[in-house]
Amino acid sequence: MGSFAWGSFGLMASIGFLLGMRHATDADHVIAVSTIVSKERGLLKAGLIGALWGVGHTVTIFVVGIAIIVFKIAIPTRLGLSMEFSVGLMLILLGVLNLSGVMQRWMSKIDHVHEGISLAGHMHIVEMTQERDGRLGGWNMTRPLAVGIVHGMAGSAAIALLVMTTIPTPLWQILYILLFGIGTIAGMMLTTACIALPISYTSRRFSAWNHRLVYASGLLSLCFGLFVAYQTGVAGGLFTAHPHWTPQ
Repeated sequence: MGSFAWGSFGLMASIGFLLGMRHATDADHVIAVSTIVSKERGLLKAGLIGALWGVGHTVTIFVVGIAIIVFKIAIPTRLGLSMEFSVGLMLILLGVLNLSGVMQRWMSKIDHVHEGISLAGHMHIVEMTQERDGRLGGWNMTRPLAVGIVHGMAGSAAIALLVMTTIPTPLWQILYILLFGIGTIAGMMLTTACIALPISYTSRRFSAWNHRLVYASGLLSLCFGLFVAYQTGVAGGLFTAHPHWTPQ
């Protein structure tokens, strides 16, 4: 593979990892994980949530990136807008769940049903004990993973196209995207831990302020989600006859 293969790619790999970490701090990413982490009390759980978000994000970017790089697939304008519009919908949903407390009430109803069935009730107690011990339940693990997958859809095309213009070999392009994803996972773990610090502090000392942080994260997610939905659906022309979209 010559001197470029290891010399230049070593530099590109480092850049890819660092750009992945920076990518994790994009506004829509931070807002999304903030709504999830806002109800967590431990830094380790928050870091795991960030890692799961990063894994979901990386899976989508990797799959879409391979399709673009290897099979030369061009993403239609309306599909690209739809992927970005889905991010807006996800942010709106996360914001609404935080503001209304729907998820807490739904989980509470499930708790009551489980209490009426001895075996199911026992399993529920085990799950709750695990969560108190610092581990995440099934739903808390699935949610950041799903959010990360949706967010990956919005940025995958731009990342793949950028890589195609800077790295000439398809194999190195794929490896670059993988390293970019690893950087994103690391960056999001650090980001969620930083977000969880004030939340953990206020939850133990100022419960009123903790509730305000939860509601603030929900309101921010809702507003930003509406903005993204408007930008893609109206300004981008998703719901018109002449959509226009530039991967970014």
